Amino acid sequence: MKVKRIFAALTAAVMFVSFFAFSAFAEGEPAQKKNNYPLIFVHGLNGWGQGEGINDVMPYWGASTGDLMAYLRSENYDAESISVGPISSAWDRACEVYAQLTGTRVDYGVAHSAKYGHLRYGRTYDKAIVPDWGQLDNEGKIKKIHLIGHSFGGTAIRMLTELLTNGSAEEIAATSPDDISPLFTGGKGNWVQSVSTICTPHNSSSLYYILERLKLTKIVLNLSAAYVGSVGRSSVNGRYVDFHLEQFGLTNIPGQKNADNYFKAVRRFVKSGDCAQFDIYPQGAAAINEAIGINDEVYYFGYAFSTTETSKRLKTEIPIKSTNPLLKITAAYIGMLPSFTDKNVGITYDKSFRPNDGFVNTVSQMYPFDDPHTEFNASSIEPGIWNVMPVSQGDHGTAIGLLVKEDKVDEFHAFYDRMVDLLDSLD
Repeated sequence: MKVKRIFAALTAAVMFVSFFAFSAFAEGEPAQKKNNYPLIFVHGLNGWGQGEGINDVMPYWGASTGDLMAYLRSENYDAESISVGPISSAWDRACEVYAQLTGTRVDYGVAHSAKYGHLRYGRTYDKAIVPDWGQLDNEGKIKKIHLIGHSFGGTAIRMLTELLTNGSAEEIAATSPDDISPLFTGGKGNWVQSVSTICTPHNSSSLYYILERLKLTKIVLNLSAAYVGSVGRSSVNGRYVDFHLEQFGLTNIPGQKNADNYFKAVRRFVKSGDCAQFDIYPQGAAAINEAIGINDEVYYFGYAFSTTETSKRLKTEIPIKSTNPLLKITAAYIGMLPSFTDKNVGITYDKSFRPNDGFVNTVSQMYPFDDPHTEFNASSIEPGIWNVMPVSQGDHGTAIGLLVKEDKVDEFHAFYDRMVDLLDSLD
């Protein structure tokens, strides 16, 4: 057990994008309950779900407060945290979520797999997390789900909702009707009740430009692929962590061994562009925003965080005292960036982009710039538009509860109580 805890701690240090600090959330009144749909949580970059060994030691959702899923279940909510590829693309993650929810084999699509040079199929899930998803209940109503994503997990659930709603014209054209995954045929947009994103880089982050200037983006990607490939082919993968990269040959499908050369598999992944890093970069995020639309029947909620404040003396944004020390440098750099325009994505990074959570500009977390949005109004919540929630104080990981002090655990849980109460109130 001691070895397991040591390994979990070391893996968390390597995989987590940051170590997080907790701060207060906005208060709110409980809403009237109108549905009881399952709550599906999807982790962010380098995270993990409830099915992995490391989650027994350090839950991604809840962290030092304990397992958030267990807490929500104790409150009679049907809550599940999905495990998907920690550095996989939004598309691949969406396919993996769908397979787990439906209890089927992961199908990344004929066209997509050919484009990015990896296998079409991943592992098979024998048991559906939501076995009656999309079916009619005794009252003739469709069984829906609420999707909740932290950081890049928010991009993944947006992609899943888009595919369920509109399918993929490329996959339909490339696949025979009797062979295509139902995920790519569309017409299932009414299977999703809501999409809630937390600290999601909808419009990328100006931190990218800092890393690019330091020539670190390629180094980080190469190191990530090398690490994932070495650990992914060991007995550790599937026991303590799970990288879900068998389509690239970097991890083994359970019960099988991959014959591909390790270095060949790493190169294939890095060169493909089919990974989270590219999707988070400005051009990748812009391409995703262009490809993903709004479902008029789905409720959208954007939760944003800021761990900075305006310095009148420096005339920049500086990290507040409670910001985790490991994030203060990035928060300060983002907060002092001079205004500039990236013509490739059509975004001008002015002073409004300086408030941030240590990784993502606060304004970028609120909603995709191409989508309609409105300030959240509890008395008038409409689907088909981003309801921008009040900004919470805290860094990028505040919402998942790591390093929350004992006297703040109730406050942390109250944030989720208000969130799920709101979701349950939706018609």
